[in-house]
Amino acid sequence: MNYPLLALLGLVVAVAGFAALTAVGFRRNRRMSGSRYFSAIAITTVVLVALTAAFDNFMIAAELFHYAPESLLGISVGRAPIEDFSYPIAGALFLPALWIALADGSNQWRKDFAQLFLTSRPISWINTAFPFGAAYLLTAREIDAVLVLGVLYFLVPYNVAMYGINDVFDYASDLANPRKGGIEGALLPRRLHRTTLRVAALTNIPFLLLLAAFGGPASWTALALSAFAVVAYSAPGLRFKERPFLDSVTSSIHFVSPAVIGLLLAGAHIDGSLVLLLTAFFFWGMAAHAFGAVQDIVPDREAGIRSIATAIGARATVRAALTLWVTAGLLMLGTDWPGPLGALLALPYVFICAPFWFVTDENSGTTNRAWRRFIALNYLCGFLATLLLIFAATHK
Repeated sequence: MNYPLLALLGLVVAVAGFAALTAVGFRRNRRMSGSRYFSAIAITTVVLVALTAAFDNFMIAAELFHYAPESLLGISVGRAPIEDFSYPIAGALFLPALWIALADGSNQWRKDFAQLFLTSRPISWINTAFPFGAAYLLTAREIDAVLVLGVLYFLVPYNVAMYGINDVFDYASDLANPRKGGIEGALLPRRLHRTTLRVAALTNIPFLLLLAAFGGPASWTALALSAFAVVAYSAPGLRFKERPFLDSVTSSIHFVSPAVIGLLLAGAHIDGSLVLLLTAFFFWGMAAHAFGAVQDIVPDREAGIRSIATAIGARATVRAALTLWVTAGLLMLGTDWPGPLGALLALPYVFICAPFWFVTDENSGTTNRAWRRFIALNYLCGFLATLLLIFAATHK
C-alpha cells in the first residue's frame, strides 16, 4: 500500500468518524454550542497543521528521514509532502468528537466503549509507540508503510492487549486496590472480560502478521517474544507478574521490545554502542516496574499477590530501582556521542526515588506521590530524548 492511499484512507475514516460522533454528541446534548465546538475544531486543526509544516520541514531539512519520490503525490508545503498533513487533520477531527460522544454517556455501549478505552491506558500509549517509531525512523530514514503500521500497532492495539489482559485477570485484586479506576489502572467489570480478550486478539493478530510479512527470522523472533511477554505477564498458568524479579524483567520487555522490533524491521546494524543503549533502556524499564510495585505492597499482600516488592520489601526494592536507574545512566556514558548526554535523563528518576531510601513496608503507599510525578516525568524525558535523537541524527 503506497503512502498517499494510506493517508487518504486514514483521513476518510477520521472524517466519517467525526461526522458520526459529532451527530451523536449533539443529539445527546442539546445545549452544546455548535459555533464554539466547530470554532475550537477549526483552531485546533490550523495550529496542528502549522506545527506539522514547521517541524516536518525542519526534520526533512535536517535529513532525519526522506521519502521515496515514487511513493508520493508530488504536492508539498515547502519540503513537507501533503500526505503528512492527514495525521494532524485526522487527530483534530476524530479525537474531540470521540470525547464529546462518550462524555457522560447514558447508553450502555458508550459506557462499555469508554471503559475499554480507559483500560488501554491512553496516557501511556506513547511509551510503546515512541520506541518503535524512533528506532525505525532513525534507522531507515524513511516514512513508509512499515513505520505507519508499527506506530499504529504499538500505539493502541498493543496497549489494549497488554493492559486489557492484565485488567481481566487482576480483577479480584483490583477491587481491593484504591489506586484502580483512573489513569493508574482501570477497574474492568466482569461482563466486559470476555469482550476485552476478544478485542485484544482481533486487534493484535492482524498487525502482528502484517509486520511479520515485512521482516525476517530475527524480527519474527522479536515479535513472538514481545507478544508472549504481553500474554505471559498476566495470563493464568504463566502469571510472570507474580514471579518476583521475572515480573520486572517481563515488564521491561514490554517497552524495550518495540524498539528492538523497529531496529530489526529497519535493518539496523547492531553494534556495541547500540547494545549498551538498549541495555540501559532495559534497566530503566526494570527500575520503573520495581519502583511502581512498592506502592502496592499492602494491597498485594492482602490479596495474596507476589511481586518483587512483596518479596524483598519496600526499602530493598526502592534501593534496587535506584541502582538500576544509576546503572542505566552509567551505561549511556559508553555509547557513541551524543549518547552520553542521555545519562542526564536518569537523574530526574533518581531524584524522585531517592527520598524513599528509608521507606518501610507499612508506609510504602506514600511512594504513590512519586509515582504520579513519574508519569508526568516520562513526557518531559521523552521530549528531551527526542531532541537528543534529532541532535544525534543531524551530527553523524
